[in-house]
Amino acid sequence: MDGSFRIRKGLYLLFLLCLSGVVGVSIRYSLPEEKKSGSLVANVLKDLKLGPGELSARKAQLVPKSNKHYFQLDTRSGNVIVNERIDREALCGKMGSCFLLAEIVLQNPLKIHNIEIQIEDVNDNSPRFSKKEFEMAVPEHVPTNTRFPLESAQDTDLGENSIQNYTLSPSENFGLDVHTDEFGRKSVDLVLEKPLDREKEPRFGMTLTAIDGGVPQRTGTILIMVNILDNNDNFPHFTQSEYKVKLRENSPRGTLVSKVEAKDLDFGSNAHITYSFHEVPENIEHLFSMHESTGEIMVLGPIDYEKETNYDINIKATDGGGLSGHCKVLVEIEDENDNVPEISVISITSPLAEDSPLDMLVVLFRITDGDSGDNGRTSCSVEMNLPFLLKSTVNNYYQLVTQRPLDREKVPEYNITITATDRGSPRLTSIRMITVKISDVNDNPPVFEKAKYEMQLWENNIPGLLVGLVQAADLDEGQNAQVTYSLVPGNASGAPVASFVSINSETGNLYVLRSLDYEQIKEFQVTVRASDGGSPPLSSEVVVRVVVLDENDNAPFFLYPLQNSSSPCNDLVPKSVEAGYLVSKVVAVDGDSGQNSWLSYELLKATDPGLFSIGAQNGEVKTRRPLTERDTNKQRLIILVRDNGHPPQTSTATLNVLPVDGFSDPYLNIASVSPEASEEDGSLTMHLVICLAAVSFVFLVCIIVFFIIKMQKKESSFIAALPQFPPVLPEIPETGTDSQSGSLSRTYHYDVCLTGGSLSSEFRFLRPLIPVYSMGDPNISENHRISSVSQETPEQMEDRKQREQTVYWVKQIQPEPLKYVKKNLILFSSQNGHEYFVVHI
Repeated sequence: MDGSFRIRKGLYLLFLLCLSGVVGVSIRYSLPEEKKSGSLVANVLKDLKLGPGELSARKAQLVPKSNKHYFQLDTRSGNVIVNERIDREALCGKMGSCFLLAEIVLQNPLKIHNIEIQIEDVNDNSPRFSKKEFEMAVPEHVPTNTRFPLESAQDTDLGENSIQNYTLSPSENFGLDVHTDEFGRKSVDLVLEKPLDREKEPRFGMTLTAIDGGVPQRTGTILIMVNILDNNDNFPHFTQSEYKVKLRENSPRGTLVSKVEAKDLDFGSNAHITYSFHEVPENIEHLFSMHESTGEIMVLGPIDYEKETNYDINIKATDGGGLSGHCKVLVEIEDENDNVPEISVISITSPLAEDSPLDMLVVLFRITDGDSGDNGRTSCSVEMNLPFLLKSTVNNYYQLVTQRPLDREKVPEYNITITATDRGSPRLTSIRMITVKISDVNDNPPVFEKAKYEMQLWENNIPGLLVGLVQAADLDEGQNAQVTYSLVPGNASGAPVASFVSINSETGNLYVLRSLDYEQIKEFQVTVRASDGGSPPLSSEVVVRVVVLDENDNAPFFLYPLQNSSSPCNDLVPKSVEAGYLVSKVVAVDGDSGQNSWLSYELLKATDPGLFSIGAQNGEVKTRRPLTERDTNKQRLIILVRDNGHPPQTSTATLNVLPVDGFSDPYLNIASVSPEASEEDGSLTMHLVICLAAVSFVFLVCIIVFFIIKMQKKESSFIAALPQFPPVLPEIPETGTDSQSGSLSRTYHYDVCLTGGSLSSEFRFLRPLIPVYSMGDPNISENHRISSVSQETPEQMEDRKQREQTVYWVKQIQPEPLKYVKKNLILFSSQNGHEYFVVHI
């Protein structure tokens, strides 16, 4: 028991210490009523021990405890001034002390000071009687010194300003007696000083004057008319001198409050009693009604416990002879829970930055309830799952502070519902909605719609053409969400990115700056950066892959027969061949790719169309039937090659076929060569190629040394020694398709035909009458050429002389790019980068 008592005592002490840190001392001022708006009440800086400017810095507010704002606080000077005219009588009625309560709330840190302003009474109300004229009936045989109670005047002022005395106009029969009860209230009685004589004066009047003690003095009057009656010697008498009743507030109109009853021992009209209010304030006449015959008191107006808790009602019973009796009804008002709690917001922080720290004050508010007891005790709550925490302080003040980090991109604003409930029966609840907007900070970088962009562009485009669009979104708002686009510096295909494309910084449109050639650039990549307008700015990057699409802009080019107007290509064929004999093989390439490089061959025109055919895919020219004596000695074939583009492009070549006699057996029986002979020919060819490579290397070394010694002379002699090449030679494309399309395959290997033993070469259609020389010996004599051919007939020699064109394919290792094109000598590398081709015409 002792342990728990000590714990409770410690908790109470801790609570009092916490309250002392928030609630300051009470400050009391006084102010006369009826002061004009703007009048000075007091300066609170000295009492609050604050310096100039601290009220503004700490967001000071004067919070009244009533519904009206009678005062306002000037935070710059610290003056409390009157905001609205104050009527003490309307505010506090007959209460001896009248105070207006308020609180000065200081923030950072929170401090609350209670302000009490006492409203002092001034003599601004004159005494008033309920009527201007009062009639009374007095029997003529009433003995002297009989007292007749008169209605007292009402003065809402207090103290010296209230009624201090009564005076009566001069009267022969009546005098005035003023006396004070134990509560300080003055009553007045009319005293009969001289017997009445109805026969002399049946009716006369007097003036009663009520005088207050204020400065200046104020008065109120009433005319008393006295009617002299016949003798009535019994006064009405109430069964109780005082009635006590309880009445619930908000009782409906017509509710019975109490019933009084008086009796009179007289008979006739002197015993007929009527009831009425006696000396009651005006507010009672507005709230209650009296039935003059039954003595029932009914509710007439609204009964509000918060305005008045009890009422004293004086009742008078008057008989038919003019005599009256008095009693008092004490009405106690019981409180009803008829006031809902009121939520008053003192301060609110909106918009609230999304990076606000924890425990930051967002809303400060107070809850009040006009009821009393449990009906006036309140509790407060807010919604769950909010990033805010409700903290309760003293005097029904509450703070709403942050308890979790905020994210504007998830929740841009919070509609906070504050619910206040009292403890009455039934409980009353009030709800107030507060909106707190969350302001943005730059905490989200721009995010592209795609992780990687791929755009396509046809070659030979127009400069400035729109390639595509990149877009990025930023979850922030305002300036923080304004995205601008730029290109990240870098290279694409060996050139700066800025020379290929540009980007619109606002829309993200990507434009190509120059015309592109698929045969040079097939694709390139650029990096686009998206930056927002925050401070500091945030950015993100994305890779854009631009693919150049091929157009059919290259016509097929013949590798064999290479067309030259001065030296047409001739092929020899024995006159004794059968149908299906391979006469030659046409080879063409196309600089385009894909479908645009698929080639097909056809025989456009021939001396004898029925003698030869050509393979549409492989370009092989074969005989369709055996040669006869009637066939001419020179067959001219015009071959057309067409690619598969849209629209297709074509090229033509002329091939002369010369039927001859005298081919040796090895060339006539190519199809019957045994596998062992083929292997032997392949081995011999390999050795010859190695020898040719060695001789060429030595020759090149000699030429380099010779060039160093006499560069100018050697250049002219070397050029003169070379056979003439056509002045314009189309560039051989680097790319090519497979053999199925009829073009030159990227993996073709071409061997040199030197002797009759090299028949395993892919160019077996080359005839043994065509001599093959090393490129390092361009000055071989004609006699040497004739001697190298065995058993050459005059016809064959004539045919040979007509052939001025010879094609050599030399395979070497160590690739290099195209570096020399002059007259009749071309040096270039293949697509795979592993072969040299030397074409010598």
